[in-house]
Amino acid sequence: MGGFRELKVWQLAKKLAVEIYKETEGPAFNRDFSLRDQLRRSAVSIPSNIAEGDERGTNKDAVRFLYIAKGSLAELQTQLEIAHETGFMDASILKALTEKCAKIGKMLGSLIKARSAHNP
Repeated sequence: MGGFRELKVWQLAKKLAVEIYKETEGPAFNRDFSLRDQLRRSAVSIPSNIAEGDERGTNKDAVRFLYIAKGSLAELQTQLEIAHETGFMDASILKALTEKCAKIGKMLGSLIKARSAHNP
């Protein structure tokens, strides 16, 4: 605990959040600020909750925040699909971002399992 910057899952989640910000800067998202903002909020929530959980000091707290991060990841995936289906995002971008989400989701699941095992 306390070294969230060293967690690979945090690094990837932060990188994904930055990518979401850049992807939603385009003119397509100027037509729907609420979807753009929701995508950004859910993306930022993932690494933020990983960091907060890691800093809490107990595995029980860490696991709770990792589950919140996993929930934010599911929100992001849903919003990405909506962005694609409404014409705001190309299929190739959706695919690339979805693959990154899947990788982060697996990593979160593994970290939850590891931290849960160390929780008396």
